[in-house]
Parts: sequence; structure tokens; C-alpha cells
Amino acid sequence: MDKTTQTELEAAAFRRLISHLQKKTDVQNIDLMILADFCRNCLAKWYMAEAVEQGVDMGYEQAREIVYGMPYSEWKDKFQTEATAEQLAAYDRKLQAKS
Repeated sequence: MDKTTQTELEAAAFRRLISHLQKKTDVQNIDLMILADFCRNCLAKWYMAEAVEQGVDMGYEQAREIVYGMPYSEWKDKFQTEATAEQLAAYDRKLQAKS
């Protein structure tokens, strides 16, 4: 596979991941952190870092809007729920296991 095709496939897969996460608003970021060790905010930080590395002027809020499909404050108001005691405990266990 040539490099251009690989890049196009990777970009398409990333767009599909972003679209999937935008549709799965019931999946909270803490759930993603517990299960996959990354969340939507991580994706936004990676996106922004790559933009900056490529010389593209992009701030964190702009990157989050790309990942969330709307301003983060709007997504938070519409979809974010308070983390449960169980979620917080699972996240703490994950952090402790890493240490």
C-alpha cells in the first residue's frame, strides 16, 4: 500500500471514529477513560497537537468542537452526566494499577 492510500484510509477511519463518538452521546468520557485509557478530550488534544506540529493555528476549544461536533460547553450541558461512585472507583483502580 502506498503512503497516500494509507493516509487516506487512516483519515477515513478517524472521521468514522469521530462520527461514532458524536452519535454515542450516552458514552461518557469517564467510561472511555476506564475502558480505553483515552476520551474525547484526549482526541481533541492529539488533534490540536498535530495541527500545531503542521503549522496550523488551532486552540484546544476549536479542536474539541471538531471532536464533539459542537462547542464543548453545549455538549456538556446536553449530554454529560455526573460520574457515579462506581465509575470513579473504577477509574481510581485503573490509575492505581498503572502506578
